[in-house]
Amino acid sequence: MRFEEFSFGSIRIDGVIYEHDVVIDRGEVQKRKKKASKQFRETFGHTPLSGEENIPWKCRRLVIGTGVNGALPVMDEVKLEAERRKIELLILPTAQAIELLKKKPEETNAVLHVTC
Repeated sequence: MRFEEFSFGSIRIDGVIYEHDVVIDRGEVQKRKKKASKQFRETFGHTPLSGEENIPWKCRRLVIGTGVNGALPVMDEVKLEAERRKIELLILPTAQAIELLKKKPEETNAVLHVTC
């Protein structure tokens, strides 16, 4: 998987430009479906990553890219679920998350926020 470009609002992976958040699940790139988390938006001031979403848990490491400025909230239930499943959870601004994915992609899934 080649991460070729990232800027506010878009990411290019393997030559394809995505202008929305993405989920990487065992090498497959999909659009993040955050509708289930919108119910928590008022509490966080931003739609967070919640356990209500389809999180790609089939991995040893899960990287969450929290956006250009690291503004994506990650709910405690996601952190607790990762711990329960014995999955290494890394929460970083998206640019740092991408650098980590470039270096250690094996057995790693990701949720990447492409804006704030």
